[in-house]
Amino acid sequence: MNNRNYNIYFHTHTVSGIVISVVLFVIFFAGSFSFFRDDINNWERNESTAITKEIQLDYDKALKKLDKEYVLHGRNITISKPSNERRVAVYMEGTKDTLAPAKQKEGSFFYLDTKTFKTFTYEQSYSLGEFLYRLHFLAQIPYPVGYYLSGFVALFFLFAIVTGVLLHWKKIVSNFYIFRPKEKLKTLWTDAHTALGMIGLPFQFVYAVTGAFFMIKLLIVAPAVMTLYKGDQDKLYKELEYTDPDYKFDNKKLAVPFNIDQLVAKAKSNWKDFEITRVFIQNYGDANMHVLVEGEMLSSKKFTGIGKVVYRIADGKEIAKKNPVTQNNYLDVVKNVLYKIHFGDYGGYALRIISFVLGIITCFVIISGVMIWLVARQKNNLPDKKRRFNAAVVRIYLAICLSMYPITALAFIGSKIFYPLSQSNLFSLYFGGWLLLTLFFILKKNDAFTNRFCLISGSILGFLIPITNGIVSGNWFWNSFMQNHIQVFFIDVFWIILASLTLYISFTLKSKKAVS
Repeated sequence: MNNRNYNIYFHTHTVSGIVISVVLFVIFFAGSFSFFRDDINNWERNESTAITKEIQLDYDKALKKLDKEYVLHGRNITISKPSNERRVAVYMEGTKDTLAPAKQKEGSFFYLDTKTFKTFTYEQSYSLGEFLYRLHFLAQIPYPVGYYLSGFVALFFLFAIVTGVLLHWKKIVSNFYIFRPKEKLKTLWTDAHTALGMIGLPFQFVYAVTGAFFMIKLLIVAPAVMTLYKGDQDKLYKELEYTDPDYKFDNKKLAVPFNIDQLVAKAKSNWKDFEITRVFIQNYGDANMHVLVEGEMLSSKKFTGIGKVVYRIADGKEIAKKNPVTQNNYLDVVKNVLYKIHFGDYGGYALRIISFVLGIITCFVIISGVMIWLVARQKNNLPDKKRRFNAAVVRIYLAICLSMYPITALAFIGSKIFYPLSQSNLFSLYFGGWLLLTLFFILKKNDAFTNRFCLISGSILGFLIPITNGIVSGNWFWNSFMQNHIQVFFIDVFWIILASLTLYISFTLKSKKAVS
């Protein structure tokens, strides 16, 4: 590689990495915990459910209860399971009956407990798992600023990955095995950055591509909407199969009885290893009522296999069917593969734990990149004013990034003690505590102290998480294991292991400093 190209790649890699470093750290740190979103939610609520994507619900009993509260006649009703919890999501459109009261013409979204049939609004169902999940794409920033910001950060991260690979291409194998902890500081950070960056390279590349796609796809398809579809967005969504078929409302009462549970069981029996993930009811109680039952094959049997059946209730006939084994086209594969590889929901706990580790490694790669930048700019020939400015920039970076660990652990404790913690109170606890810690570390002006304090305080709080759960709920981790409450047990043990590792690292760093 000639010097000109090397300099172009080097400066592109450095600038793109430094500009996005703090936001990228937040995205990967929160995203790493988001792999366990469902487990965190169940731990917080002291609930446990079967680890399956399938909706486990007595549909007819649930609909009868909802009918008393909302009056379902003429409504379109969608029941889906977005996460592995006891609660399912229910979206009801307003009734199509023009003579119905105004209240029945209003749509409604809520969560339904599959055991108690109790309903919860989005705010009432908001949890720490949801908070961390939404933080990883900056959803707390008003829409669409947060979404687009996270999408463009992912895009710049992709530039940083590609230019980093090009920089190290000729020595990519040899540099991977080089680690010189006793050399000067810049060499230590560079070796760690290169080796760990290569370990997480496939993981980082996948999340850069899929993250950018999910967050800025509207900007990507906007030219196609305007040119190919002449601004008709609905037509585009229809061709991409994001919309369901629409059946006319006859405004006549259905003359025959119906049983949704039987239809769901019938659809499930069509294919082996098929899980029902969504039920869409059109024109509830009307003569032209239709029910769409949708699901997918187990990931272990077919990586992407979406199937659906549409039933006409008036005569019980099956009027449409999509075979998940033989009828998935290129479009289905593209849409579903991107979601699967981003959420890592196809390999159980083993894949999610590996993904968590790789996410934390990426956080370290980000920090080491910032430290390389600082050490390279602390040369004696630079004016003292510039060196102090560079040090202050990195101090702010480290204060914001490293304080996420103890404040996340504190949020677990707070969400358990004060359950149910409202959305606004959770925001105050997390963001308020994060801001105070950040300001404290900035004013302290000691990066080594910031690192050790965050590791030790985060570890102590991490050990207190299973203790808090045991005291508050009485469900100590050995009891949850005996009762097969795997999700509650996992979070408790996860924090014990994580806190042990970070505490060990903190003492290792301290002992090394003492020796030097």
